[in-house]
Amino acid sequence: MTPSEIFDSMRARWLANLPTYEADSLADDVVLETPFAAPGRPTRIEGKQQVLEHTQAGRAMFPVRFDDCRNVLLHETADPEVIVVEYELVGTHTVTGLTASAPFIGVLRTRGGKLAHWREYQHTLAIAQAVGQG
Repeated sequence: MTPSEIFDSMRARWLANLPTYEADSLADDVVLETPFAAPGRPTRIEGKQQVLEHTQAGRAMFPVRFDDCRNVLLHETADPEVIVVEYELVGTHTVTGLTASAPFIGVLRTRGGKLAHWREYQHTLAIAQAVGQG
């Protein structure tokens, strides 16, 4: 898969309220990074099994249904295996019914048609406020 196709798959899974990744889309040594993760959350996860476990548990515990992924801007780079993506996720808190949005920037690297590295810059304050923690 191309980097754009992998991002499209991620976006489709968000909107279907599924964990972000399927095992066959990840390189064995995949790395996820969230440099500005909220306190107590990991900033780096390495390895396919660890990534799958982390994202499955996170999706199960996050009380938000994603309704839209909008304002998507995809930037190609000089490296055909790397893209930079700007986007905004819109979601509804499943307990309170509050709808909110947060902007993100992601850097996505593939290797052999699989996700090798995803670095996501999150607006953690907007996310915390959306789930009633800010």
